[in-house]
Amino acid sequence: MAIKSRNRVSVEFSMSSMTDIVFLLLIFFIIASTLISPNGMKVLLPKSSQRTTGKQTISVSITEDLHYYINTDEVQPEQIESILRNRLANEENPGIVLRTDENVDVKYVVDVMDIAQRNKYQVVLATRGK
Repeated sequence: MAIKSRNRVSVEFSMSSMTDIVFLLLIFFIIASTLISPNGMKVLLPKSSQRTTGKQTISVSITEDLHYYINTDEVQPEQIESILRNRLANEENPGIVLRTDENVDVKYVVDVMDIAQRNKYQVVLATRGK
């Protein structure tokens, strides 16, 4: 006497539910990415083909009252370029960290960045976190 089961389990795999989940996730991420907006003005940022990979060993700081420091030594603005040349002469990929007070005019920051550009130094502008 052969007993047969009435309930048969289907061996086939249906991809329709998997594709539904993938499309729902896709729609979620598309909508979520349009809702994210940065806290700032929309500006056209410059493009760069290089990343800063070198180690920045020297810090150039500009205080609110326009005193210049290389690491912890106070220097005159006219001496910055010569001091940086002397200290970074033996470095493979010389780089500096530029630390400025938030109230310093941009022209003073650009002056230091021009020195770095003339001498092919990598510059990282230090900021604080929120």
